[in-house]
Amino acid sequence: MVTMAQRLEALRTERGLSRPALSAALGFPKTAIEKFETGRQTPTQDQQRKLADYFSVTLPYLRGESGDPAEGDSWLAGGLPEEEPLRAPAAPPIQKKPRPAAVQEDGAVFGALLKSPSFQALMRDAALEALRSPEGQELLTKALQRELGRR
Repeated sequence: MVTMAQRLEALRTERGLSRPALSAALGFPKTAIEKFETGRQTPTQDQQRKLADYFSVTLPYLRGESGDPAEGDSWLAGGLPEEEPLRAPAAPPIQKKPRPAAVQEDGAVFGALLKSPSFQALMRDAALEALRSPEGQELLTKALQRELGRR
């Protein structure tokens, strides 16, 4: 079986390219092709795609998995008989469950929250704290001036 390193070297020499020239043409580091051809480094999938596109061959051919540069046959092709695709069993229909009474009406839960004494106390404390801040005092002053200017 041909290795990717051997295939790459053969494709490059067929085109009469040097290793640095091919690296430059593909935007790879200067010594990348040398490393690929000597087996010190394996090209990433993205680099493999760029190499295959550059040489107009399929990825399986570049990787040495196929002997035909135009066909996508891999060494696995024909290894398994054709089978019908598996189908998932039909899912039972989804039945909607009734919602609790507190959630059925729009805003019923929120309305109950607003009526809660503990929530009201929490909101009152937060509002008073915000109004006591310098920013809150400034807002109150502007609101009073605007209201007094209307009269």
